[in-house]
Amino acid sequence: MTAPKHSDENVGDGPSRADGGRGRAVSGTPSSGSDVEDVEPALRTLAGDPLNGSPEVEAFFGDSYDRVRIFAELLADQGILRGLIGPRELTRVWERHILNSAALEPFLPEGLLADVGSGAGLPGMVLAAMDPNRPVVLIEPMERRTAWLFEAAEATGINNVTVVRGRAEEVTEVVEADVITARAVASIDKLVKWCAPLLAPTGQMVFLKGRSAPEELERAKYVLRKHGLQGAVHSAPSIAGVDATTVVTLTRS
Repeated sequence: MTAPKHSDENVGDGPSRADGGRGRAVSGTPSSGSDVEDVEPALRTLAGDPLNGSPEVEAFFGDSYDRVRIFAELLADQGILRGLIGPRELTRVWERHILNSAALEPFLPEGLLADVGSGAGLPGMVLAAMDPNRPVVLIEPMERRTAWLFEAAEATGINNVTVVRGRAEEVTEVVEADVITARAVASIDKLVKWCAPLLAPTGQMVFLKGRSAPEELERAKYVLRKHGLQGAVHSAPSIAGVDATTVVTLTRS
């Protein structure tokens, strides 16, 4: 497992924050920095999600179900308030966000995981909840979102995460990752340019993508060649009745 480049990163010893410019993790509860609107609490639940409480979902997550469920409930409660998800998504939080994120798990090598552009904590918080022994670094440039990530980690007891404020290209002195994940951040060619400096020599990139993933890989072939990476597209199922997720893996050639 590759450790963060700075020994004071404190990864895996409770949720912490780091400033990408200083490259130093700091503990403590930040101010939220978020613009919170008054939304009826009764509307901020998973009650309308048909997969909420599903035995199939519980079986899929196994021992990690309670940690994942608590995060899903918090995302439903705070997601609209903080501009993380839209109101219409409350009926499909499990399918669209949680199971979608979890689809990456079978493709992850061991070691430190860096989730680039973590935003709402997808997929990083879900993956951290599924594997509490894996150190996870959530990289996010927006202050209000890093505040959310830190608060969510504390509220859910997912204490194997470090929250780093900054863009991927700004935190190369803070993190060296065995695996880099991203969801709905940018095209593959851009992600590779931004993330390659963070990747350990034997590391991999694992991205959540849509149906155009093969075309994206083709457009990125010169960037992949430059960085010595080979791409593959995978179909990742979760539970019956839910569409498979498209996963792109980039490995050293």
